Amino acid sequence: MEDYADWTKGALESLGVKNGFLIAHSFGCRVAVKLQKKYAGFFDKMLLTGAAGVVLPRPLSYHIKVRAYRLVKRLAPRFAERRFGSREYRTLSPVMKESYKKIVNEDLRADASRISVPVLIVQGKEDATTPLKEARAYLKVLQCGRLAVMKGGHFAFAEYPLAFNLIAEEYFLNGRKN
Repeated sequence: MEDYADWTKGALESLGVKNGFLIAHSFGCRVAVKLQKKYAGFFDKMLLTGAAGVVLPRPLSYHIKVRAYRLVKRLAPRFAERRFGSREYRTLSPVMKESYKKIVNEDLRADASRISVPVLIVQGKEDATTPLKEARAYLKVLQCGRLAVMKGGHFAFAEYPLAFNLIAEEYFLNGRKN
């Protein structure tokens, strides 16, 4: 994640972007949290939607699936690779699978706790990818965080663009002289 943050910072600086506002979604939230933690103050305000980066305790069923996968992988590796993991995970190359596992298993709450700029998390009520409990876990550690819940799933900003844009506009313009 640090590499993604460094690359993103370099790209934004090459475009002349500095001390701006940020809107990030899902994986982009991971990058944004790492970037803001490493380069404090790079963004003046952040809006995270479908915010990934919190690893909550996993249920027993998850641990059973992992053990089953490991056993099946030893006995029938090709079958295991075709049948276990998410559809997204199964499409990845072996190298990308290792990267993916590191990314999704990194809990960024400690990094988020070091962010001192305002952060608004906009969360879709029906988001099953990054559920509301993950947004609330982020909220507990942010120094200056707020939560706005809206209709929709993981892509609530695209499902209900007008509602999302109104929330974002109010957030970014609040306290700013026009």
